[in-house]
Amino acid sequence: MRADGDAFGRPRDPHVPDNITPEDLDPGVLNELRTLPEGLAGIVARHLAAADAALVDEDIPTARAHVAAAKRRAGRVAAVREAAGVTAYLDGDYAEAIAELRAVRRMTGSQAYVPMMADCERGLGRPKRALELLKEVDQRGLDVETRVECALVSAGARADLGQAEAGLILLQAPDLRALPPGGPRARLEYAYADLLSQAGRPEESLEWLVRAAESDVDGVTDAHERLEELAGVAFIDEEWSDDGESSDLSPGAAVPEPRPGHAD
Repeated sequence: MRADGDAFGRPRDPHVPDNITPEDLDPGVLNELRTLPEGLAGIVARHLAAADAALVDEDIPTARAHVAAAKRRAGRVAAVREAAGVTAYLDGDYAEAIAELRAVRRMTGSQAYVPMMADCERGLGRPKRALELLKEVDQRGLDVETRVECALVSAGARADLGQAEAGLILLQAPDLRALPPGGPRARLEYAYADLLSQAGRPEESLEWLVRAAESDVDGVTDAHERLEELAGVAFIDEEWSDDGESSDLSPGAAVPEPRPGHAD
């Protein structure tokens, strides 16, 4: 008997805490699991819910162990394969992640995970394949967040190829300029700042880092911390104006001056 398995050498399932129930899982995923026998659906649901809880605690190995237990029982359910792909991606296991996400794409026809698949190609050192994969996507039917992800991965792949200026152009997409403050806009501006730095334009990079910090009302980037570390700026949160002002990523756009912080 293996130390990590049962008497037949099968992997041992991780313990699911007693307080985790199938109802902790997203209703859409629960609906997919209804194709399974009732008892089996409950076991799979609890493992997926336990994986979600582990991700909240940033315990990726435990999350992957729970997802693996779910996959052993329900590998033909798209939501289970999706969870396997996402947890592998978060763990930096890009070969496994892209294999699982390809399966999800075949099973559902959804394009939602193509940006993550393309980023896996980047992680595997294949930026050209990443760009080829993204070209397959008809972005007209995508939601805003997925379009943003496509733009970010495309720009990153261009930077991987030493084409930072081309990456900057990709982030200037007109339909993405008017995003409201929040995660997608902040991530675009943050990536734009990084590409400006790679292109040898440090002053503009700092200006766009300020923009990213102002847009980041959800705390999805470390723009505030980077401003303090890289520019000696203690960012002071201010309410965004209610006049609907939007970010303009066009070349030569006016940018705010970095603000000096208050001394402690």
